[in-house]
Amino acid sequence: MSNQEDNLDDVIASLLDFEDDETTSETTEERTPTGEPVTMTERAARQVMKIKGEEGLDSNLYLRVAVEGGGCSGLSYKLGLDHRQENDTIFECHGVEMVVNPDHLLYLEGIEIDYPDGLDARGFTFDNPNAVDNCGCGTSFSI
Repeated sequence: MSNQEDNLDDVIASLLDFEDDETTSETTEERTPTGEPVTMTERAARQVMKIKGEEGLDSNLYLRVAVEGGGCSGLSYKLGLDHRQENDTIFECHGVEMVVNPDHLLYLEGIEIDYPDGLDARGFTFDNPNAVDNCGCGTSFSI
């Protein structure tokens, strides 16, 4: 296994390892899945494909959408390219396949990922119908 693959495994393991966070485990017990998909806008999909193309990345990589404990509001969004795991849920939108760990779906169902590239905003943004509070920077939330 290459150093790049080792690092990717470490990053993904750290993203999925938030079970010790009391807030997260309490919230999981109170919520039930809605079945809503994780989606992205066409311009976000174009940006993901552009990144994969420019970096010459493996075509077997999926966009992993995840959450982790932390940030101003309690939970933070995480995006990264990763290989599919056995228990992942797959969503496809505008030609981009996204994977989500089922434990994260309670926080991410119905979310739409966008990529505005105007003068006042640039980068991936998250419109999460599950969030009851968002931080000013838009990268963390609480439910």
